[in-house]
Amino acid sequence: MAEKHIGFFARYLSLWVALCIGAGVAVGILLPSVPDTLSRFEYANVSIPVALLIWLMIYPMMLKVDFKSIVNAGRKPKGLMITLVINWMVKPFTMYLIARLFLKVIFKSFIPDNMASEYVAGAVLLGAAPCTAMVFVWSYLSDGDPGYTVVQVAVNDLIILIAFVPIVALLLGVSDVFVPLDTLFMSVVLFVVIPLAAGFITRNTLIRKRGRQWFDQVFCRKFNGITEIGLLLTLVIIFSFQGEIILANPVAILLIAIPLIIQTYFIFFLGFGWSRLWKVPYGVAAPSGLIGASNFFELAVAVSISLFGLSSGATLATVVGVLVEVPVMLSLVRIARKSRASFPSL
Repeated sequence: MAEKHIGFFARYLSLWVALCIGAGVAVGILLPSVPDTLSRFEYANVSIPVALLIWLMIYPMMLKVDFKSIVNAGRKPKGLMITLVINWMVKPFTMYLIARLFLKVIFKSFIPDNMASEYVAGAVLLGAAPCTAMVFVWSYLSDGDPGYTVVQVAVNDLIILIAFVPIVALLLGVSDVFVPLDTLFMSVVLFVVIPLAAGFITRNTLIRKRGRQWFDQVFCRKFNGITEIGLLLTLVIIFSFQGEIILANPVAILLIAIPLIIQTYFIFFLGFGWSRLWKVPYGVAAPSGLIGASNFFELAVAVSISLFGLSSGATLATVVGVLVEVPVMLSLVRIARKSRASFPSL
């Protein structure tokens, strides 16, 4: 299928991502006043500039959400079951096992034991928090069903409220885990409720006034490239805050990245392969695999800072999660798109 959504950006998106990560690090080091200024615009550990850019990424996808598809999602329970089982019964525990194997056993001679424990803690926080916002971007780029993606994200948001704390407490042996509920609430409102409502109002108003054909072929095409631009600007901002940490810990970052990358590919192929065996339609299978592979890094970073501190190994591990997620997820999007012929259509 032609790369109709992303055009020119799709051919070189990995390059743009690398350049924007480098630009973000450079801004953080050479122009520290920029992240200092942006850090003032924060509420409930959520960066308002980043939230607005993520909203810019999500809005074009929400325009394509037909609410009938949300209602009908309950008639396609296989994809939702795959997502829930992998996200909550598999992913946190395999993240813990893989991170512990690499960071405390295989890399034992390179990492002090106390720091290895902190790195594992950060990995666990990532593994226990399935993606809320960026999964809309990955689903959009992979031609996933937008309505079904909304359902999957909404259900996971509700489960996070119940399951995140006990899973983290179990895996880390911490009984007083503090989860910033205001961060959860803000993330759900900013990354799901507002763009979904805006997309619904825009879609229904314009289709009623101008017709479905004009809406699909004229209006929606005006947003070609917007999602990718929002992604790139988001990366510049995120990594402007992490420049000094990244440059000060290059070897540690590499060692932490290895188990995180292995876990991401493992979870994706588990979900995507399961979907194929169950003959789940591609538009459902793609987001089912991608939502488990990606992480709710805003929550993971916020909880890590509150539990272990800004300069801790756990917080560094969550930052590395952000660093590796984008290029790895872009590779998984490509794999998904190339595999769509082996899945039934919706």
